[in-house]
Amino acid sequence: MYKFEDFIAELQRRNPGEPEFIQAASEVIESIIDVVNDNPAYVAGKILERITEPDRTFIFKVEWEDDNGDVQVNRGYRVQFNNAIGPYKGGIRFHPSVTLGSLKFLAFEQTFKNSLTTLPMGGGKGGSDFNPRGKSNNEMLRFCRSYMTELQKYIGPETDIPAGDIGVGAREVGYMYGQYKRLKVENTGVLTGKGRKWGGSIYRPEATGFGTMYFANEMTQAHGDTLKGKTVAISGFGNVAWGAVMKASELGAKVVTISGPDGYIYDANGINTPEKWDYMVQLRSSNNDVVAPYATKFGAKFIPNRKPWEVAVDMAFPCAIQNELSLEDAKALVANGVKYVIETSNMGCQADAMSYLIEQKIPFGPGKAANAGGVAVSGLEMTQNAMKLSWTAEEVDEKLHEIMKNIHSACVAEGTSKDGYINYVKGANIAGFKKVADAMIEQGY
Repeated sequence: MYKFEDFIAELQRRNPGEPEFIQAASEVIESIIDVVNDNPAYVAGKILERITEPDRTFIFKVEWEDDNGDVQVNRGYRVQFNNAIGPYKGGIRFHPSVTLGSLKFLAFEQTFKNSLTTLPMGGGKGGSDFNPRGKSNNEMLRFCRSYMTELQKYIGPETDIPAGDIGVGAREVGYMYGQYKRLKVENTGVLTGKGRKWGGSIYRPEATGFGTMYFANEMTQAHGDTLKGKTVAISGFGNVAWGAVMKASELGAKVVTISGPDGYIYDANGINTPEKWDYMVQLRSSNNDVVAPYATKFGAKFIPNRKPWEVAVDMAFPCAIQNELSLEDAKALVANGVKYVIETSNMGCQADAMSYLIEQKIPFGPGKAANAGGVAVSGLEMTQNAMKLSWTAEEVDEKLHEIMKNIHSACVAEGTSKDGYINYVKGANIAGFKKVADAMIEQGY
């Protein structure tokens, strides 16, 4: 029998200096430990020990030349965490904050997120501490080629299928895929998030944002409510936020905030027109990561060096990066009457913020469930590549909508307490865990 405190203490001892991984693992294990202790096969098979240890990790040197002809050196990573239900699947992140510990957390989360989609995908994640900000197109090309020269040794269409993430969009995926083809002399679906003209799926850039709104729509309906007419705060303004803003508007909600490192925008009229959405894309493409120009162009308010969680809204969607929403932010949201909080970034809320929202009985959608739309469409892209065909926008959107509905149903089935409150964190963790654990038991060790 497992004791939660003892297991986490040992996990910390074995993984020093990796607080994000410990945070993610603690959240999952706290939810599932009774399920494990009630199943003798899980205990005898040491499922907790096995499921918190990555299958393998790769750390490698990435050498590249900048536009001045100077050699630069970065560190590259790939974490292959668990492939019990399918090949490793997870994004590549280029950001100065990338460390082995942060990628272990993301790959661990990815394992259960992918399980929730019901698609045959295991969990992985990769990236580099390379900073794309301010880099020229040629510098991006040289870095991506160098990174893939090493990464290609460890991936393949039936082994490990990376995708984009923070700092890695269609351009970077294209550069890496081109290098993979040169080195492997094959044209296979080894990366997702590809361009539409060469194997990519429609709606992949928007998929995470679309998916989180489909999940939110199911949440509101489960509480006898509707998304229509709700005011919404969103953080970030990248692909995820962009997709969320568009789908929220389509479903009848009004998004009033976006944010960047410089602060946030409050647009009382709503970020709800194609002109405003296109301008978000222009800001993101300008490579300076600021949102202030939006206020000037559209007559909105710009609040520098602050986060949008102080705005009174019905729904809050952290869409930027992990641990962006603090306990103080959660208290401000509750004080202002927030009705739902849905993580759309991976582990977007700090642990005490998540606990507080659950204590206050606020319906809270965890990232591993609400954020799964991106990897779901990546899985659909893999299927289209394997079948050598391309589905229409309607077909992809219908399949994504159905996947998110099924994820919500799984959370409700495993997370509804006796008083009727739906603990989506518990539900998502148990539902995602059971499928992976059962596969591990059935495959032996």
